Amino acid sequence: MPLDAVCLSALVGELGVALTGGRVDKVFMPAREEAILAMRGPGGPARLLLAAGARTPRAHITEVARENPAVPPMFCMLLRKHLTGARLAEVRQPPLERVLLFVFDAVDEMGEPCQKTLAAELMGRHSNLILIGSDGRIVDCLRRVDVEMSERRQVLPGLFYHLPPGQGKRDPLTTDEASWAALVSDRARERPFDDWLLQTFAGLPPLLCREIVHMAGGPAAGDDACLRAALAWRSEVLSRRFAPWLLMEEGGAVDFSYRPITQYGALYTARRAESFSQMLDIFYAARDARERMRAGAQEMTKLVTTLRDRARRKTAAQRLEWEKAQARERLREYGDLLMANLYRIEPGQRTVTATDFYGGGETEIPLNPQWTPQRNAAQYYKDYRRAKTAEAVLAEQIAAGERESEYLDSVLDALERASSRQDLQEIAEELTQGGYLRAAKSRARRARDTRPAASQPMRFVSSAHVTVLAGRNNRQNDALTAKAAARSDIWLHAQKIPGSHVVIRLDGARPDDVTLAEAAVIAATLSRAAGASKVPVDYTRVSRVKKPPGAKPGMVIYDDYKTLVVRPDKECLRRLSADGDR
Repeated sequence: MPLDAVCLSALVGELGVALTGGRVDKVFMPAREEAILAMRGPGGPARLLLAAGARTPRAHITEVARENPAVPPMFCMLLRKHLTGARLAEVRQPPLERVLLFVFDAVDEMGEPCQKTLAAELMGRHSNLILIGSDGRIVDCLRRVDVEMSERRQVLPGLFYHLPPGQGKRDPLTTDEASWAALVSDRARERPFDDWLLQTFAGLPPLLCREIVHMAGGPAAGDDACLRAALAWRSEVLSRRFAPWLLMEEGGAVDFSYRPITQYGALYTARRAESFSQMLDIFYAARDARERMRAGAQEMTKLVTTLRDRARRKTAAQRLEWEKAQARERLREYGDLLMANLYRIEPGQRTVTATDFYGGGETEIPLNPQWTPQRNAAQYYKDYRRAKTAEAVLAEQIAAGERESEYLDSVLDALERASSRQDLQEIAEELTQGGYLRAAKSRARRARDTRPAASQPMRFVSSAHVTVLAGRNNRQNDALTAKAAARSDIWLHAQKIPGSHVVIRLDGARPDDVTLAEAAVIAATLSRAAGASKVPVDYTRVSRVKKPPGAKPGMVIYDDYKTLVVRPDKECLRRLSADGDR
């Protein structure tokens, strides 16, 4: 959920206790829309993060280290000039506004005491950081807004600062219970109660509107039950019964609130944080990691897709040339026919009609009028030899192009299934070693110095308690099949489809039918055909799987195999997973 006005009010008290009286030591801007005030407060040093990005507006104490740019932005230099050495006097929030006002005791250019205010407006794409002088005028702001951008409110240096205009909604906290009841009784019944709450009252984000309806018994609950749940929420907020709660899944935090959220049932688990600042740190650190991973995956996916499409176009052009080379025998025949009919060719002729003693009848042979008959014949012989050579070369190039396209398809499949930054890093290293990516030396050296330990294959346990392993990417597929697996283990792979190598660890035993079927489902689900209804999966002994010399990572050949046709099932993966990956 966004950092709504009520959650901000809970945060204000926390920041006031931790930071009021603290002095600003340093100011940093690690990103264009983020400012960090390093302060020394009553409880020791702390770093106040103010973020005004469209998707991540927030204000809290942070423990996450951020790298600062070599050259600070101009707004950072402005904050340093006005706030370095200033002491925080107060943190306040206008009623039900997504605005925090940090009031500092500072000195002006003449050394006289004054107050300066840093306003953090945390309103989605309208978020801003605004420095206000003691006279109430704007000194400067992170994002200037002129009359062309907004006729209702301009934010420019020299103008008096005014709060953002309201949305015309009611204040749910100052509206008494009788007025609440009257509003509910007069509402349009065709509109869902949570949507009505969202459109009628300020400070209620969609998550809390849905939670109130859930507290009442769900969408089928009557208006009376929903009213009681809404008034119970209002009572909680008025009595300031706040607590920082995170909604967690396997990939990290997915949402947060100032009260427990129960509407998702067992889909997410609730975790209480030590403070609202820690709650926001955890949530946005996980979100930033997901965003960075998504951006990295998109960048690599775009590159690999471009390389694969280029390889396919090249192979298609080579196949056309190969088909042309198939007609080379006719070139030799033309040469022979010209040599047999030299006496019939006059200088400057563009064609000659000769008796075809190969196919019978008459045939017309094109000529270059600027060449002699002998040279025309010699050119046909030359084109014949060139086509004969090209056929063999093109056949090799077409096969190599098909192998490269198949390999790049397998990389795209691994990118789709990558679940961590480490997975992406391993794929990037694979592409770099294959010559598809070129990294700067300093970046590559830094990556080697900070490289985490190699990830392990995904581990599953079948219903018969047999271990099944699956590779996450091509390099891991190679290591699993060629090194980790015993020759007597069973190897599985989706038939002629990019996907994971799957190995059943048998320790010399025979595979049972249940394990074999479940391993086939794993192989089908961890393949490019995961969305299909039926997928053929080949299986054989590891001893029958070979890696051709010079083959790309993950590319193997195998024989003496059998095939199972199964339906991909992600729920089966989650049920059988032994390491929490799925």
